[in-house]
Formats: sequence, C-alpha cells, structure tokens
Amino acid sequence: MKIYTKGGDKGTTGIHGGKRVDKDDPRIEANGTLDELNSCIGLIRAQIGERHEWQEMLHFIQKSLMTVMSHVATPTALRPQNPNPLPEDLDICCEQEIDRWQSAIRHPSSHFILPGGTLVSAQCHMARTIARRAERRLWTLNKEEEVTPVILRFINRLSDLFFTLARYEMDLQGTEEERWQSFLYKKKS
Repeated sequence: MKIYTKGGDKGTTGIHGGKRVDKDDPRIEANGTLDELNSCIGLIRAQIGERHEWQEMLHFIQKSLMTVMSHVATPTALRPQNPNPLPEDLDICCEQEIDRWQSAIRHPSSHFILPGGTLVSAQCHMARTIARRAERRLWTLNKEEEVTPVILRFINRLSDLFFTLARYEMDLQGTEEERWQSFLYKKKS
C-alpha cells in the first residue's frame, strides 16, 4: 500500500464513513491538533527514557488520544459503529495523576511561571499549550456537532496534568522556576 494517495491534493480529506471534508474543517483541525499533542508526548517519552516513572502513564495517554481521535473523526450518526471503545473515566484518570504528582511537589506555586527550566519541563509546557489549543478546536467542532463530553473533559484535564508534570520535573531536578508575577487574583476576597 502506498503512503500517498493523492486524494487530498485538492484540499479535502476523508473521514470515518467515507465522506470527504475540507482540510480546514473543524473536525480535521481538532484531530490535527490532537495528533500534534500525541507527537509532543512521544517526544517527552523519548527524552525521559524507558525506565522513567512517567512512561506507563504517558503511554496510556497516547493510546487514549488515538481512541479520542478516532471518535472525533467519526460523525455522530456513525459513532455506534466505531470499533474503539471510549472509556468514560479518562478525565478521572488524569485527575488522579494530577493529585499524585502535585502532592509530590515540595514547593507550592504562588506565581505565574515562565515555561522552560529543564528540557523535559519545557516539553511538558509545550504539551500543555497544545492540549489547550486542541480543547479550543474541539469546542469549535462542538458548535457544529456534539463532541462526546468525556473527550472535552479529558483534554481539559490533560493541560492541567502537563502543567503539573512540568512543575514536578523542575522540583525533582532542584531547578528554580522563573516567576513572572504573583497570583494577585487569589489574594482578593
């Protein structure tokens, strides 16, 4: 089977069920951003090495993103035919991981921080921002066709998880976060 089909040379691409849509269709924009997020997570996994404590969790997230992408590519009428079961607790799994890693951070955050620090922390911040963009693209799609709610919750939690992982990595390496300014809005009552 050839990798190129020439089917998209005129600005359209196929989705589940055989329909062709424009390459800048909200469904394609959402899936393209989810694919970018998945690739960024792959980069983090390659950087941290096979024995790192995050490997299993990140591998699970990558596989879950593939399932999510299959559902995003499927029009509502065809969702019952999607062979990839979508777990209803993906957001809860993220919350458990956020709580796990947040509790291990020795220095609570009181400031907005500049992304960066270590290479792994910076890559986690990239994953966080790509997840936020994916979330925006999914909400755009949701205006045209309902996106399964667990997908929206999962992607929202992923950005929080990668923020937490970035902070954990900095704390673990003993690298001080670069502060921008304090959380003034939290001090107002």
